[in-house]
Amino acid sequence: MDSFLIKGGVPLHGEVTISGSKNAALPILAATLLTNEPCVIRRVPDLSDTRFMVKILESLGALATFENGTLTVHAKKIKGYADYDLVRKMRGSICIAGPLLARLRHARISLPGGCIIGARPINLHLKGFAALGAKIKIDGGYVNATVKKLVGSTMFLGGRAGPTVLGTANVMMAATLGEGITVIESAACEPEVVDLANFLNAMGAQVTGAGSPTITITGVDKLHGAEHEVIPDRIEAATFLIAAGATNGEVTLKGARADHLRAVIDKLSEAGVSVERNGANLIARRKGKLKPADITTLPYSGFPTDVQAQMMSLLALANGISIITERIFESRFMHVSELARLGADIEIEGPSAIVKGGKPLSGAPVMASDLRASAALVIAGLAAQGSTQVNRIYHLDRGYEGMDVKLKKLGARIERIEEK
Repeated sequence: MDSFLIKGGVPLHGEVTISGSKNAALPILAATLLTNEPCVIRRVPDLSDTRFMVKILESLGALATFENGTLTVHAKKIKGYADYDLVRKMRGSICIAGPLLARLRHARISLPGGCIIGARPINLHLKGFAALGAKIKIDGGYVNATVKKLVGSTMFLGGRAGPTVLGTANVMMAATLGEGITVIESAACEPEVVDLANFLNAMGAQVTGAGSPTITITGVDKLHGAEHEVIPDRIEAATFLIAAGATNGEVTLKGARADHLRAVIDKLSEAGVSVERNGANLIARRKGKLKPADITTLPYSGFPTDVQAQMMSLLALANGISIITERIFESRFMHVSELARLGADIEIEGPSAIVKGGKPLSGAPVMASDLRASAALVIAGLAAQGSTQVNRIYHLDRGYEGMDVKLKKLGARIERIEEK
């Protein structure tokens, strides 16, 4: 497996262009299954996850071409069975269930895989499908959903850790070709849900309220092909903002959207990192010494769980005690033991991590456990003195497009060591 070798201690300087959002692109690609006409999706990040989704679409019978960030999909004739060997590799693959159920009235999908960061059941997806009239059966590791006619209804999709993003997307897509009106209460408000709704509406759907806790879908008989450009990746943007602060550099982000990053920008400011708007760009730099901050992860528009690990690396450098509380995934502190190998002083108490910052970090070999933990270890390695080798970066390749290439352009001393 590939790894990154980082020689730290160099402030990042320069410009970086933020890629399209992985978490927006995956359900949008799945939504192309809702029509038998071609769809063109632009600013699709070239990641292992998006490549897997393309393979899944092709395995269902769709024709797909991916070139220079533009993906063209023509799902003229498709089947309703998704192969285990593809679906198991990526949790986001579950979002094909809604489109298949809507278009074919049946779907057989393997239970998905993904990062090991805690329980992420799909019960709310199935609850939503059942509310639309589907019969659900799980056997042999597969979800079987069938329906004679999808009928709109009002449903509540709130869960133990808040709304479900993929569940909201899945049910929203299924309801577009149903009869009558569907109302999703406690819907996810993430920008990625809004982006999907915009694409669905471009296809001829009638979706209102996306971005609020109540989404209304009025079913239509048919959807047509459409063109769409994916929103910038707010998690990638947050990662580079944090890396600028951690290395005491100055980085300009091109294409990032400040309105999607308010909670992150607020906590960075509290920690001593300034984020300023300059036209369509964001500029991140330190404003003095790093300071401790307390963070609790919450559903959007709260602080995102996908940025928790990266902020932990930053706060490990701040003089004082920070408390980071994880309210979304119960197993998302697996990076703590690896940060400790670099010299971070962090203790876990229940759902909280007590970060005793201010000690210098020094390079060491570390192992990535999941996508965002990988980014946290890269940030820590960039800030540490000496050499850090981040192993198992296939996690990182799932969600960051050319991270090592982008960091090199900012002056980082980072090399990809390819497996032989």
